[in-house]
Amino acid sequence: MKAVLQRVAQARVDIAGRTVGEIGAGLLVLLCAERGDSDAAADRMLAKLLKLRIFSDAAGKMNRSVQDIGGGLLVVSQFTLAADVSGGNRPSFTLAAPPDEGRRLYDYFVAKARAAHPVVATGEFGADMQVHLLNDGPVTIPLQMS
Repeated sequence: MKAVLQRVAQARVDIAGRTVGEIGAGLLVLLCAERGDSDAAADRMLAKLLKLRIFSDAAGKMNRSVQDIGGGLLVVSQFTLAADVSGGNRPSFTLAAPPDEGRRLYDYFVAKARAAHPVVATGEFGADMQVHLLNDGPVTIPLQMS
């Protein structure tokens, strides 16, 4: 399972001109399930991102987690994180989980996130989404769990 985390001052997801998910300060989580990923990988990913200390403390050091600051999570499915561009100029997405399994793992991750954290918004799996964000820092962290 792969994710790209972006520390944001605010973020939202629009579909066909309608906002479907929105947070203030927190983490935008671009999430990709790959072939062979499991619920355990999703659990590890969630545990890591909830505890990751990438928010500033009073001294300006990255010493606080999204939980510490009471920030939101905006979880957006993004299978393109599984892109393989080694074979040419057109990306291959064969490493991504098949759509049914990708949706199942995305839904599993979101359900676990909602059970563990008070503010969780989402995009819509498989939709054509426009993601708007104000990156804070900028701070962008790639994560991979297997």
